[in-house]
Amino acid sequence: MTSLSRLKPTDIYLFADCNLDPLTETYNIGYYLDYMAKWPSCCFVMKNTSGMVEGYLLGKLESSPPPNAPTAEPYDPDTNQNPHYLPWHAHITALTVAPDARRQGHAQKMTEALEREAERKDAWFIDLFVRADNVAARKVYDGMGYTVYRKVVEYYADGADAFDMRKPLKRDKERKHVRENGESFEVDPAYVW
Repeated sequence: MTSLSRLKPTDIYLFADCNLDPLTETYNIGYYLDYMAKWPSCCFVMKNTSGMVEGYLLGKLESSPPPNAPTAEPYDPDTNQNPHYLPWHAHITALTVAPDARRQGHAQKMTEALEREAERKDAWFIDLFVRADNVAARKVYDGMGYTVYRKVVEYYADGADAFDMRKPLKRDKERKHVRENGESFEVDPAYVW
């Protein structure tokens, strides 16, 4: 039995089983604390009955800052002239589940919690970056309704490509922030905010 709750600073000391996975991006303690201070309603943890962390999600709500912001206010996807501008949306910075706790629905429960918060805050969509070669993670995100919006060439420090995956929310009724065949839309990391 596991429980979902908001991530707390003391949970950082219980991440070991999650962060030992070679595909998990690991950050310094200050990075985690910064997220919990700025976006406490967007950071979640799954714990077992012993209180050990089986998974966590670092999320945030944001939009592109100036000078990337559109000149027309309020934002309208039909009049936005900058294809790299990101309107108000939720972003999953890190989502990981300990290897022994996988295939129990933890990732889905945590992303659904972020989706509820994003809907409450009237966001357009949720996005995330995933290594293009991480087939298992892509399959999980596909199953939760995320699609590839674009391919970010050489996004990671080791030169690996990333897929920017998105899931539209209720505000994006016409699904203007997702596209078909996103794998074929390549962008340079310089255009990714």
